[in-house]
Amino acid sequence: MHNPESLIRKGLPKGHLKDFVVKSVLGLTTYAVVLVALLLFGKIVKDGAPVLFKAEAPFVDLGFLLDKNETLHVFYDAEGVRHQLPAAAYSEYVKTHEDSPIYNEQTFSYSGGGIVGPIAGTVLLTLGSIILALFFGVSAAIYLSEYAKQSPFIHAVRLAILNLAGVPSIVFGLFGFAVFVLAVPVITRAPLDRSLLTVPLLFGDWVVSFQGWNSSLIAGCATLACMILPVVITASEESLKAVPQGFRDAALAMGATRWQTIRKCVLPFSLPGILTSSLLAVGRVAGETAPIMFTAAVAAKDDLPWEALANPFDVLSSQVQALPYHIYTLAARIPASEFTQRAQYGSVFVFLLLVASLSFGSMILRARLRARLKW
Repeated sequence: MHNPESLIRKGLPKGHLKDFVVKSVLGLTTYAVVLVALLLFGKIVKDGAPVLFKAEAPFVDLGFLLDKNETLHVFYDAEGVRHQLPAAAYSEYVKTHEDSPIYNEQTFSYSGGGIVGPIAGTVLLTLGSIILALFFGVSAAIYLSEYAKQSPFIHAVRLAILNLAGVPSIVFGLFGFAVFVLAVPVITRAPLDRSLLTVPLLFGDWVVSFQGWNSSLIAGCATLACMILPVVITASEESLKAVPQGFRDAALAMGATRWQTIRKCVLPFSLPGILTSSLLAVGRVAGETAPIMFTAAVAAKDDLPWEALANPFDVLSSQVQALPYHIYTLAARIPASEFTQRAQYGSVFVFLLLVASLSFGSMILRARLRARLKW
Protein backbone atom coordinates (compact mmCIF):
# COMPACT_ATOMS: atom_id res chain seq x y z
CA MET A 1 0.00 0.00 0.00
CA HIS A 2 1.43 3.34 -1.06
CA ASN A 3 1.99 6.11 1.42
CA PRO A 4 -0.37 9.04 0.57
CA GLU A 5 2.34 11.52 1.42
CA SER A 6 4.74 9.96 -1.11
CA LEU A 7 2.05 10.08 -3.81
CA ILE A 8 1.49 13.76 -3.16
CA ARG A 9 5.21 14.46 -3.33
CA LYS A 10 5.50 12.57 -6.61
CA GLY A 11 2.71 14.62 -8.11
CA LEU A 12 4.08 18.00 -7.11
CA PRO A 13 6.79 18.47 -9.78
CA LYS A 14 4.48 17.54 -12.64
CA GLY A 15 1.66 19.69 -11.26
CA HIS A 16 3.97 22.63 -10.73
CA LEU A 17 5.28 22.35 -14.28
CA LYS A 18 1.79 22.29 -15.77
CA ASP A 19 0.73 25.22 -13.60
CA PHE A 20 3.83 27.16 -14.66
CA VAL A 21 3.15 26.49 -18.36
CA VAL A 22 -0.50 27.55 -18.11
CA LYS A 23 0.40 30.64 -16.10
CA SER A 24 3.10 31.60 -18.63
CA VAL A 25 0.80 31.15 -21.64
CA LEU A 26 -1.98 33.19 -20.05
CA GLY A 27 0.46 35.88 -18.95
CA LEU A 28 2.10 36.13 -22.37
CA THR A 29 -1.29 36.36 -24.05
CA THR A 30 -2.37 39.15 -21.72
CA TYR A 31 0.82 41.13 -22.14
CA ALA A 32 0.73 40.62 -25.92
CA VAL A 33 -2.72 42.23 -26.03
CA VAL A 34 -1.49 45.08 -23.83
CA LEU A 35 1.58 45.52 -26.04
CA VAL A 36 -0.53 45.73 -29.22
CA ALA A 37 -2.78 48.33 -27.57
CA LEU A 38 0.23 50.34 -26.38
CA LEU A 39 1.81 50.27 -29.84
CA LEU A 40 -1.46 51.38 -31.43
CA PHE A 41 -2.06 54.22 -29.02
CA GLY A 42 1.63 55.11 -29.07
CA LYS A 43 1.50 55.52 -32.85
CA ILE A 44 -1.58 57.73 -32.60
CA VAL A 45 -0.06 59.86 -29.82
CA LYS A 46 3.29 60.12 -31.63
CA ASP A 47 1.73 61.36 -34.87
CA GLY A 48 -1.35 63.11 -33.48
CA ALA A 49 -0.10 64.96 -30.41
CA PRO A 50 2.22 67.31 -32.39
CA VAL A 51 -0.80 68.40 -34.44
CA LEU A 52 -2.75 69.47 -31.35
CA PHE A 53 0.03 70.61 -29.02
CA LYS A 54 2.83 73.06 -29.67
CA ALA A 55 5.91 74.28 -27.84
CA GLU A 56 4.88 77.91 -27.31
CA ALA A 57 1.97 79.30 -25.26
CA PRO A 58 -0.90 78.51 -25.08
CA PHE A 59 0.65 75.09 -25.94
CA VAL A 60 -2.55 73.97 -27.70
CA ASP A 61 -3.37 74.65 -31.34
CA LEU A 62 -6.74 76.29 -30.73
CA GLY A 63 -7.19 76.82 -34.45
CA PHE A 64 -7.25 73.07 -35.03
CA LEU A 65 -9.96 72.69 -32.37
CA LEU A 66 -12.06 75.80 -33.01
CA ASP A 67 -11.78 76.57 -36.74
CA LYS A 68 -14.02 75.11 -39.40
CA ASN A 69 -12.68 72.51 -41.78
CA GLU A 70 -11.44 73.85 -45.12
CA THR A 71 -9.44 72.89 -48.18
CA LEU A 72 -5.69 73.36 -47.72
CA HIS A 73 -3.76 75.26 -50.40
CA VAL A 74 -0.03 74.57 -50.64
CA PHE A 75 2.06 76.76 -52.97
CA TYR A 76 5.33 78.63 -53.42
CA ASP A 77 5.63 82.38 -53.81
CA ALA A 78 8.12 84.26 -56.00
CA GLU A 79 10.80 84.07 -53.31
CA GLY A 80 10.54 80.29 -53.04
CA VAL A 81 8.76 80.29 -49.69
CA ARG A 82 6.22 77.52 -49.28
CA HIS A 83 2.83 78.52 -47.88
CA GLN A 84 0.17 76.25 -46.35
CA LEU A 85 -3.09 78.17 -46.10
CA PRO A 86 -6.71 77.13 -45.57
CA ALA A 87 -9.19 78.27 -48.20
CA ALA A 88 -10.25 81.46 -46.37
CA ALA A 89 -6.67 82.55 -45.68
CA TYR A 90 -5.70 81.65 -49.24
CA SER A 91 -8.43 83.94 -50.61
CA GLU A 92 -7.12 86.81 -48.48
CA TYR A 93 -3.57 86.11 -49.64
CA VAL A 94 -4.62 86.25 -53.29
CA LYS A 95 -6.42 89.56 -52.72
CA THR A 96 -3.45 91.16 -50.97
CA HIS A 97 -0.84 89.74 -53.37
CA GLU A 98 -2.51 90.23 -56.72
CA ASP A 99 0.76 90.94 -58.50
CA SER A 100 2.71 88.10 -56.87
CA PRO A 101 2.95 84.90 -58.88
CA ILE A 102 2.03 81.53 -57.34
CA TYR A 103 3.96 78.38 -58.24
CA ASN A 104 3.28 74.66 -57.85
CA GLU A 105 -0.10 75.16 -56.23
CA GLN A 106 -1.71 72.03 -54.78
CA THR A 107 -5.02 71.61 -52.95
CA PHE A 108 -5.86 69.01 -50.31
CA SER A 109 -9.53 68.63 -49.42
CA TYR A 110 -10.55 68.59 -45.72
CA SER A 111 -6.92 69.06 -44.67
CA GLY A 112 -6.96 72.73 -43.69
CA GLY A 113 -8.52 74.76 -40.90
CA GLY A 114 -9.84 72.89 -37.88
CA ILE A 115 -12.29 70.20 -36.87
CA VAL A 116 -14.83 72.06 -34.75
CA GLY A 117 -17.66 70.86 -37.02
CA PRO A 118 -16.86 67.15 -36.68
CA ILE A 119 -16.33 67.56 -32.92
CA ALA A 120 -19.71 69.28 -32.49
CA GLY A 121 -21.48 66.69 -34.62
CA THR A 122 -19.90 63.79 -32.72
CA VAL A 123 -20.91 65.25 -29.36
CA LEU A 124 -24.49 65.87 -30.51
CA LEU A 125 -24.84 62.38 -32.01
CA THR A 126 -23.39 60.73 -28.91
CA LEU A 127 -25.47 62.66 -26.38
CA GLY A 128 -28.68 62.34 -28.42
CA SER A 129 -28.33 58.61 -28.94
CA ILE A 130 -27.42 57.99 -25.28
CA ILE A 131 -30.47 59.94 -24.10
CA LEU A 132 -32.80 58.01 -26.41
CA ALA A 133 -31.19 54.66 -25.59
CA LEU A 134 -31.33 55.24 -21.83
CA PHE A 135 -34.98 56.31 -21.94
CA PHE A 136 -36.23 53.39 -24.02
CA GLY A 137 -33.67 50.90 -22.71
CA VAL A 138 -34.29 51.57 -19.02
CA SER A 139 -38.06 51.57 -19.63
CA ALA A 140 -37.82 48.16 -21.31
CA ALA A 141 -35.54 46.86 -18.54
CA ILE A 142 -37.97 48.00 -15.83
CA TYR A 143 -40.84 46.21 -17.56
CA LEU A 144 -38.89 43.00 -18.10
CA SER A 145 -37.50 42.97 -14.56
CA GLU A 146 -40.38 44.30 -12.48
CA TYR A 147 -43.64 43.81 -14.35
CA ALA A 148 -43.35 41.03 -16.93
CA LYS A 149 -44.22 37.49 -15.83
CA GLN A 150 -41.73 34.81 -16.75
CA SER A 151 -43.07 33.02 -19.82
CA PRO A 152 -41.75 31.56 -23.10
CA PHE A 153 -42.65 34.81 -24.83
CA ILE A 154 -40.57 36.91 -22.39
CA HIS A 155 -37.67 34.46 -22.75
CA ALA A 156 -37.95 34.86 -26.54
CA VAL A 157 -37.89 38.65 -26.14
CA ARG A 158 -34.72 38.45 -24.03
CA LEU A 159 -33.10 36.14 -26.57
CA ALA A 160 -34.00 38.53 -29.39
CA ILE A 161 -32.43 41.42 -27.46
CA LEU A 162 -29.21 39.44 -26.97
CA ASN A 163 -29.12 38.52 -30.66
CA LEU A 164 -29.52 42.17 -31.65
CA ALA A 165 -26.24 42.94 -29.90
CA GLY A 166 -24.42 40.88 -32.54
CA VAL A 167 -25.96 42.53 -35.60
CA PRO A 168 -23.31 44.37 -37.68
CA SER A 169 -23.45 48.15 -37.58
CA ILE A 170 -23.88 48.37 -41.36
CA VAL A 171 -27.22 46.54 -40.98
CA PHE A 172 -28.37 49.12 -38.43
CA GLY A 173 -27.29 51.81 -40.88
CA LEU A 174 -29.45 50.35 -43.64
CA PHE A 175 -32.31 49.91 -41.17
CA GLY A 176 -32.03 53.53 -40.07
CA PHE A 177 -31.95 54.70 -43.68
CA ALA A 178 -35.05 52.66 -44.61
CA VAL A 179 -37.06 53.56 -41.49
CA PHE A 180 -35.95 56.88 -40.02
CA VAL A 181 -34.75 58.59 -43.19
CA LEU A 182 -37.44 57.38 -45.63
CA ALA A 183 -40.49 55.99 -43.82
CA VAL A 184 -41.09 57.26 -40.27
CA PRO A 185 -44.37 59.25 -40.04
CA VAL A 186 -44.33 63.03 -39.65
CA ILE A 187 -47.16 65.56 -39.30
CA THR A 188 -47.00 68.12 -42.09
CA ARG A 189 -49.05 70.29 -44.41
CA ALA A 190 -46.91 69.59 -47.47
CA PRO A 191 -46.13 65.88 -47.84
CA LEU A 192 -43.27 64.92 -50.15
CA ASP A 193 -43.88 63.18 -53.46
CA ARG A 194 -41.98 60.13 -52.22
CA SER A 195 -44.27 59.75 -49.19
CA LEU A 196 -45.26 56.09 -48.76
CA LEU A 197 -48.67 56.92 -47.27
CA THR A 198 -50.60 59.99 -46.18
CA VAL A 199 -53.39 59.94 -43.58
CA PRO A 200 -55.54 63.10 -43.33
CA LEU A 201 -56.10 64.53 -39.85
CA LEU A 202 -59.38 66.01 -38.62
CA PHE A 203 -58.18 69.62 -38.50
CA GLY A 204 -57.06 71.91 -41.30
CA ASP A 205 -54.95 70.51 -44.11
CA TRP A 206 -52.58 68.65 -41.79
CA VAL A 207 -51.75 65.04 -42.68
CA VAL A 208 -49.64 62.24 -41.28
CA SER A 209 -47.09 61.53 -44.00
CA PHE A 210 -44.86 58.45 -43.95
CA GLN A 211 -41.92 60.26 -45.52
CA GLY A 212 -39.16 59.99 -42.92
CA TRP A 213 -36.91 62.58 -41.34
CA ASN A 214 -34.49 62.74 -44.26
CA SER A 215 -30.77 62.61 -43.51
CA SER A 216 -30.58 64.48 -40.22
CA LEU A 217 -29.24 64.56 -36.69
CA ILE A 218 -32.39 63.01 -35.22
CA ALA A 219 -32.27 60.13 -37.73
CA GLY A 220 -28.65 59.44 -36.82
CA CYS A 221 -29.37 59.59 -33.08
CA ALA A 222 -32.33 57.20 -33.44
CA THR A 223 -30.25 54.75 -35.49
CA LEU A 224 -27.36 54.77 -33.02
CA ALA A 225 -29.81 54.40 -30.12
CA CYS A 226 -31.28 51.27 -31.73
CA MET A 227 -27.77 49.88 -32.11
CA ILE A 228 -26.89 50.18 -28.41
CA LEU A 229 -30.32 49.32 -27.01
CA PRO A 230 -29.40 45.64 -26.41
CA VAL A 231 -26.42 46.64 -24.24
CA VAL A 232 -28.44 49.19 -22.29
CA ILE A 233 -31.43 46.88 -21.74
CA THR A 234 -29.35 43.89 -20.65
CA ALA A 235 -27.07 45.84 -18.30
CA SER A 236 -29.97 47.84 -16.84
CA GLU A 237 -32.03 44.70 -16.20
CA GLU A 238 -29.12 43.04 -14.42
CA SER A 239 -28.65 46.17 -12.30
CA LEU A 240 -32.33 46.15 -11.32
CA LYS A 241 -32.17 42.47 -10.39
CA ALA A 242 -29.11 43.14 -8.21
CA VAL A 243 -31.17 45.31 -5.84
CA PRO A 244 -32.22 43.08 -2.89
CA GLN A 245 -35.80 41.85 -3.00
CA GLY A 246 -36.22 42.97 0.60
CA PHE A 247 -36.29 46.59 -0.53
CA ARG A 248 -39.32 45.88 -2.67
CA ASP A 249 -41.08 43.78 -0.03
CA ALA A 250 -40.58 46.44 2.65
CA ALA A 251 -41.92 49.22 0.44
CA LEU A 252 -44.97 47.19 -0.63
CA ALA A 253 -45.65 46.21 2.97
CA MET A 254 -45.77 49.89 3.92
CA GLY A 255 -48.46 50.55 1.32
CA ALA A 256 -46.40 51.83 -1.60
CA THR A 257 -47.57 51.09 -5.12
CA ARG A 258 -45.45 49.10 -7.53
CA TRP A 259 -44.31 52.23 -9.38
CA GLN A 260 -43.53 54.07 -6.14
CA THR A 261 -41.44 51.10 -5.04
CA ILE A 262 -39.51 51.08 -8.30
CA ARG A 263 -39.01 54.84 -8.37
CA LYS A 264 -38.02 55.30 -4.72
CA CYS A 265 -36.40 52.02 -3.71
CA VAL A 266 -35.13 50.25 -6.83
CA LEU A 267 -34.04 52.80 -9.44
CA PRO A 268 -31.80 54.90 -7.14
CA PHE A 269 -29.75 51.85 -6.12
CA SER A 270 -29.48 50.53 -9.68
CA LEU A 271 -28.29 53.82 -11.19
CA PRO A 272 -24.55 52.99 -10.95
CA GLY A 273 -25.10 49.83 -12.97
CA ILE A 274 -27.27 51.65 -15.49
CA LEU A 275 -24.54 54.26 -15.91
CA THR A 276 -22.12 51.42 -16.53
CA SER A 277 -24.21 50.40 -19.53
CA SER A 278 -24.12 53.96 -20.82
CA LEU A 279 -20.36 53.97 -20.27
CA LEU A 280 -20.02 50.89 -22.46
CA ALA A 281 -22.27 52.44 -25.09
CA VAL A 282 -20.47 55.79 -25.34
CA GLY A 283 -17.37 54.34 -26.96
CA ARG A 284 -19.31 52.33 -29.53
CA VAL A 285 -21.68 55.15 -30.44
CA ALA A 286 -18.97 57.77 -30.82
CA GLY A 287 -16.84 55.55 -33.03
CA GLU A 288 -19.43 54.24 -35.50
CA THR A 289 -19.17 55.32 -39.12
CA ALA A 290 -21.56 53.15 -41.17
CA PRO A 291 -24.84 54.07 -39.38
CA ILE A 292 -24.27 57.82 -39.50
CA MET A 293 -22.97 57.65 -43.08
CA PHE A 294 -26.45 56.50 -44.17
CA THR A 295 -28.50 58.69 -41.84
CA ALA A 296 -26.83 61.89 -40.65
CA ALA A 297 -23.22 62.64 -41.61
CA VAL A 298 -21.80 64.79 -44.40
CA ALA A 299 -18.15 65.18 -45.34
CA ALA A 300 -18.21 69.00 -45.49
CA LYS A 301 -20.53 71.60 -44.02
CA ASP A 302 -20.06 75.37 -44.00
CA ASP A 303 -22.02 76.05 -40.81
CA LEU A 304 -22.08 74.43 -37.40
CA PRO A 305 -25.31 72.50 -36.68
CA TRP A 306 -26.86 75.36 -34.69
CA GLU A 307 -25.81 78.21 -37.00
CA ALA A 308 -28.11 79.90 -39.52
CA LEU A 309 -31.24 78.37 -37.97
CA ALA A 310 -34.43 80.31 -37.27
CA ASN A 311 -35.53 77.79 -34.63
CA PRO A 312 -33.10 76.02 -32.26
CA PHE A 313 -35.05 72.79 -32.71
CA ASP A 314 -34.20 72.87 -36.42
CA VAL A 315 -30.81 71.47 -35.46
CA LEU A 316 -32.50 68.07 -35.18
CA SER A 317 -33.39 68.16 -38.88
CA SER A 318 -29.97 69.31 -40.09
CA GLN A 319 -27.09 67.15 -41.25
CA VAL A 320 -23.91 67.14 -39.21
CA GLN A 321 -20.27 66.32 -39.57
CA ALA A 322 -18.76 63.61 -37.37
CA LEU A 323 -15.19 62.72 -36.46
CA PRO A 324 -15.40 59.02 -37.50
CA TYR A 325 -16.77 59.95 -40.93
CA HIS A 326 -14.25 62.78 -41.23
CA ILE A 327 -11.40 60.35 -40.48
CA TYR A 328 -12.81 57.84 -42.95
CA THR A 329 -12.99 60.54 -45.65
CA LEU A 330 -9.38 61.58 -45.06
CA ALA A 331 -8.13 57.99 -45.03
CA ALA A 332 -10.16 56.44 -47.84
CA ARG A 333 -11.29 59.18 -50.21
CA ILE A 334 -8.44 61.68 -50.29
CA PRO A 335 -5.06 60.85 -51.89
CA ALA A 336 -2.49 60.25 -49.16
CA SER A 337 0.00 63.02 -48.48
CA GLU A 338 1.84 64.56 -45.56
CA PHE A 339 -0.98 67.09 -45.15
CA THR A 340 -3.88 64.62 -45.19
CA GLN A 341 -2.00 62.33 -42.78
CA ARG A 342 -1.43 65.26 -40.43
CA ALA A 343 -5.13 66.08 -40.44
CA GLN A 344 -6.01 62.39 -40.11
CA TYR A 345 -3.80 61.63 -37.12
CA GLY A 346 -4.73 64.91 -35.45
CA SER A 347 -8.42 64.06 -35.83
CA VAL A 348 -7.88 60.53 -34.47
CA PHE A 349 -5.97 61.90 -31.47
CA VAL A 350 -8.69 64.44 -30.68
CA PHE A 351 -11.32 61.74 -31.16
CA LEU A 352 -9.60 59.49 -28.61
CA LEU A 353 -9.39 62.38 -26.15
CA LEU A 354 -13.08 63.13 -26.68
CA VAL A 355 -14.19 59.53 -26.11
CA ALA A 356 -11.89 59.24 -23.10
CA SER A 357 -13.37 62.44 -21.63
CA LEU A 358 -16.94 61.20 -22.07
CA SER A 359 -16.06 57.82 -20.56
CA PHE A 360 -14.11 59.38 -17.70
CA GLY A 361 -17.01 61.71 -16.94
CA SER A 362 -19.41 58.75 -16.80
CA MET A 363 -17.01 56.89 -14.49
CA ILE A 364 -16.80 59.84 -12.10
CA LEU A 365 -20.60 60.21 -12.04
CA ARG A 366 -21.03 56.48 -11.43
CA ALA A 367 -18.45 56.52 -8.60
CA ARG A 368 -20.15 59.46 -6.89
CA LEU A 369 -23.56 57.82 -7.09
CA ARG A 370 -22.17 54.56 -5.79
CA ALA A 371 -20.51 56.35 -2.86
CA ARG A 372 -23.78 58.06 -1.91
CA LEU A 373 -25.89 54.91 -2.09
CA LYS A 374 -25.13 52.29 0.55
CA TRP A 375 -27.20 49.24 1.36
